[in-house]
Amino acid sequence: MESARDTPDGPTPDGSAGRPEGRAPGGSDGRPEGPVPGGPDGLRGGGRPGEPGGGRPAEPDDLLDASTDAAAVVTADGIVVGWTRGAEALLGRPAGEVVGGSAARLVAMPADPARVAGVAERCRAGMGWSGRIRVRHRDGRAMDVDLRVSASFRIGHDECFLLSAREQRQRRTVGQSVLDGFLTRSPIGMAVLDLDLRYVWLNDTLERLGGVPRDERLGRRLSELLPGIQAETLEGLMRKVLETGTPVTDYEYVGWSWADPHRQHAYSTSFFPLVDAGDSVTGVCYMVLDVTERWNARRLLSMVNEAGTCVGTTLDVVRTAQELADFAVPRLADFVIVDLLEPVLSTDGHGAWLTDAGPAPARPAMRRAALRSVREGCPEAVARIGDRVGFLPPPHGMSLLLGGEPILVPVLDPSDGLWQAEEPARAERIRQFGLHSLISVPMRARNTALGLTTFIRSLNPVSFHADDVLLARELVARAALCVDNARRYTREHTAAVTLQRSLLPDVLVGGSALEVASSYLPADPTDGVGGDWFDVIPLSGARVGLVVGDVVGHGITAAATMGRLRTAVQTLADMEMPPDELLAHLDDLVLRLSAERGDEEAARRTAATFLGATCLYAVYDPVTRRCSIARAGHPPPVVVSPGGEVAFPEVPAGPPLGLGGMGFETTEIELAENSLLGLYTDGLVGGADRDMERGMARLGELLAQPGADLPALCSSAVRNLVPVPQPDDIALLLVRTHALGADDVVSWEVPVDPAAVAEVRGRATRQVEAWGLGDLSMTTELLVSELVTNAIRYAAPPLRLRLLRDSRLTCEVSDASSTAPRLRHARSTDEGGRGLFLVAQLAHRWGARYTPEGKIIWAEQEIPPPP
Repeated sequence: MESARDTPDGPTPDGSAGRPEGRAPGGSDGRPEGPVPGGPDGLRGGGRPGEPGGGRPAEPDDLLDASTDAAAVVTADGIVVGWTRGAEALLGRPAGEVVGGSAARLVAMPADPARVAGVAERCRAGMGWSGRIRVRHRDGRAMDVDLRVSASFRIGHDECFLLSAREQRQRRTVGQSVLDGFLTRSPIGMAVLDLDLRYVWLNDTLERLGGVPRDERLGRRLSELLPGIQAETLEGLMRKVLETGTPVTDYEYVGWSWADPHRQHAYSTSFFPLVDAGDSVTGVCYMVLDVTERWNARRLLSMVNEAGTCVGTTLDVVRTAQELADFAVPRLADFVIVDLLEPVLSTDGHGAWLTDAGPAPARPAMRRAALRSVREGCPEAVARIGDRVGFLPPPHGMSLLLGGEPILVPVLDPSDGLWQAEEPARAERIRQFGLHSLISVPMRARNTALGLTTFIRSLNPVSFHADDVLLARELVARAALCVDNARRYTREHTAAVTLQRSLLPDVLVGGSALEVASSYLPADPTDGVGGDWFDVIPLSGARVGLVVGDVVGHGITAAATMGRLRTAVQTLADMEMPPDELLAHLDDLVLRLSAERGDEEAARRTAATFLGATCLYAVYDPVTRRCSIARAGHPPPVVVSPGGEVAFPEVPAGPPLGLGGMGFETTEIELAENSLLGLYTDGLVGGADRDMERGMARLGELLAQPGADLPALCSSAVRNLVPVPQPDDIALLLVRTHALGADDVVSWEVPVDPAAVAEVRGRATRQVEAWGLGDLSMTTELLVSELVTNAIRYAAPPLRLRLLRDSRLTCEVSDASSTAPRLRHARSTDEGGRGLFLVAQLAHRWGARYTPEGKIIWAEQEIPPPP
């Protein structure tokens, strides 16, 4: 309250103001009535409804809360001596305009001195008064306010009264008829049940949702009326609400109703207790809303998301089709068929029909790819998996697969003429197993027709409807994309495998020097074909070159790179290069291939493909039983002695191919006869834990089995080391060494004298005849004569002739010269120059190789088979 400048508004107890509308302090007889002052209701008052000053009785909370009221202090003479900001806000009159003046000019109603006197008498007795009066705003308009007058008190010698007022606001009410209409016609089903959970009231919406007339519901319980909608669960929730008084909101459930008995609906229900004036629970009310559309949309999204984790887990066409069928039964259907076009299952050609590729056959050539039924063994099926089929629901043709929409047949009729005429066997199965509803969805992806998926219901009594078609379409669309990915990958993988197989040797021949066995295991198809390769290369002098390599990467690129490297190794090996030189040339080749793109960035990209290439090359000489080995970042070989001791020779690792500028080293080891030498790629010993040392030790243990058959030992080692598919190719090459005995090798020193040619030629002829190769004696005589003559004429001593009897008969002449032999084509008038030409004509093959001491010119002859 402000200072004495503030003055109250309201009636003056001395009658100078008009009569307030309100309850007379003493009633009709003037006797004071109402609560005693100072009590909790000490300010309560007001007139009776319908009387002046009547209306809504003030609520206790409203009367006690005067924090926002306008307030004024008025003396018994009706002079305003106090005026608050709330009063200023209510009437728009500042304190300076009101304080000191009469309160009567603020009232906008006729004077009633008797009434005012009665109010003053009541307040002097210590009791307050409340009622309604009309006051005038500064702008001239009249306002109805609720007025409260306190018991009288004194300020100095003046008797005063505290007046507080608030503007009376119109209270809006709703008639009973409106409430009844709202409850009855609300779009939400409502019902009231008693403590025994029996219906006492329900609205029209609930009657329509449940399909049970109101008269049949009243007095009965939910479980007695609708047993198909989880009635026991719902009644359990209502009992919980009655016991705890805690509402249950938005409980969703699924069920059937008499209003739509052939379709499952979803409902959202809320329960809350009904409480009387004494806070006692008298019953339970529930509200129910049909949320089938929302539930179906959520179910569709959930199933499609779940299908994403269950369908398409592999890059296998048939398995993907089966995953689709497995997922849909019984979630959507009781019987599912997936038929794929034959080109989809083929690895040849494009693999499918483009939907805009022109006319197609009237009936599709499809094969059954997947089946699934709620019945064991799929007895409903006319065709089994792998059978050729051409099923399209009558009367549809090939256009359904190429561009048609899903087909919904809500009710299958086996007696239909089209089914009887076009699909008699299927019509019989429809009748036999009660198949009653069907959806057929074409499988298409990336503008390509793939096949047809058919969903059928039998045990589920509800027919398919539009929501099911939408779900089926989404499932098939996702599966079709996975099938198309698998189809494309299968084609590429098959091409890569075919390319790789064509580049690997069909038969490995080690001659009499080696017994050979090999095993190759492609990578897991989901990881693609790798670039592992191995080879056995026959060399001169009964020697054998052994090679194993690995190109890191997968797919056709890795297979093609492997083929180029294998060809290069064969070419370089045929040039009789030692292992370290061969790898150096191979490294240069990789660098040159990388630079073929022309620009530096492309070269770097190409080089990155080759940087992961590793290789090991070894040359075994059965005469000396020595093996020369060099490797380029490849795992070392494993050697198992005839006694079973396992060793991994310490061969310098060398850099991977393609780095350039780094050298390779050759290590020479001696192998006892019948030793086992194993060359392998890292996929064999890497294992799941990528522990190479453990894998190598395990490989040595497996190869140390005494007396094992070499092919069986090779297969067993791979099977034990790699029991499941791995992400990398696996190659294992095993050789068992043999030595050429003294009886199969002879050699002579050759004097640097033309006269010695005849003697050496005679020795060679006699040795060939002693070996039982008389048919080759004349050819051998000519070869020895020409090679020795050329060596005496053009080479440097010492000279030596060696004959070897292996799978072929080999004649070698060594000298200390590094001059390369040159094949000449002599003219008819030339007296010489025909020696190497005659050698080339007479020998199966011939060549030269270099040694630290010089070179060797050699020529081989095929040994005829025994008669």
